[in-house]
Amino acid sequence: MSESSRSALRDLLAHRYQDLKRRLTWRLGSAELASDALHDTWVHLEERNEQAEPVKSPAAYLMRMATNLALDRLQRDRRYMSAEEMETLMAELVDPAPGPAQTVAARDEVEAVARLIESMPPRRRAIFLAVRVDELSNQEAAVRFGVSPRLIGLELKRAHEYCMAHMPRARMK
Repeated sequence: MSESSRSALRDLLAHRYQDLKRRLTWRLGSAELASDALHDTWVHLEERNEQAEPVKSPAAYLMRMATNLALDRLQRDRRYMSAEEMETLMAELVDPAPGPAQTVAARDEVEAVARLIESMPPRRRAIFLAVRVDELSNQEAAVRFGVSPRLIGLELKRAHEYCMAHMPRARMK
């Protein structure tokens, strides 16, 4: 763009500033954004050095340039959160780590379950631990204990019923 074309566009921008701002405000929905866009347009005109053909419709050219610069600004601003938005987000986040009270309660519950398992009859406890802790299948547990898979299933059912009967209701959720 030649210096005379840039000069003519700057003059048009200065003389028709209020009209351009009014039209941009209507198009963008914000007088502040329109004002910023026109300022950015002025700066952009100052910085342009490339050679181009003369502008056929200077007012439309300025409106299109200002609109594009405003949309670029909106897109750029959406990428970042304000400090207030960050504080709100941080306040809403909950720390997933359990607190001291939750840790103590969980330890107590684990100890209660361990005592409950220890109080089971020896064979039922051994089958329960083999299947639930060592992750053996019923068939593998049957081979290990020299019993039928059906008996393994019955012992697991009895172990479950025993746990349900002896666990305090407040702990079962």
